Amino acid sequence: MQIKLLAIGKTDHSAIKQLTEEYAARLGHYVKFDFEVLPDIKKSKNFNDMVQKEKEGELILKKIHPSDDLILLDERGEAFSSLEFSSFIQKKMNTGLKQLVFIIGGPYGFSEAVYQRANNKISLSKMTFSHQMVRVFFVEQLYRAFTILKNEPYHHQ
Repeated sequence: MQIKLLAIGKTDHSAIKQLTEEYAARLGHYVKFDFEVLPDIKKSKNFNDMVQKEKEGELILKKIHPSDDLILLDERGEAFSSLEFSSFIQKKMNTGLKQLVFIIGGPYGFSEAVYQRANNKISLSKMTFSHQMVRVFFVEQLYRAFTILKNEPYHHQ
């Protein structure tokens, strides 16, 4: 199985980028992992939030294949502990799935078309984080999930 993370908009924060890249590299020991940043919408200041979500949704849906299992990182999604998330990942791997795609939306969330295409929604917390910080948090949790599955000492109970 391959795991892909799509995120809207580049980050201007070098520390966020560096940490995300570090955990992405660590993930490479366990799974084929691809992190792709989709460009910010041009002249988005001229759009209301609904129009911006629609335009971002079009970009997202162009990157999705019909066979992809699509999971949105969304504040209204299901919350997992790290152990529960590792079990979730294991179940996905057991299905023989070719590609699992996680998506971090822009600052206003996702378009209705993206919600309709999604197979699941996951929440990282009841708190709201910037869509840039979520990159680091999620990639670290994905790495943690694989270390749990391999019984490695990274995660402590």
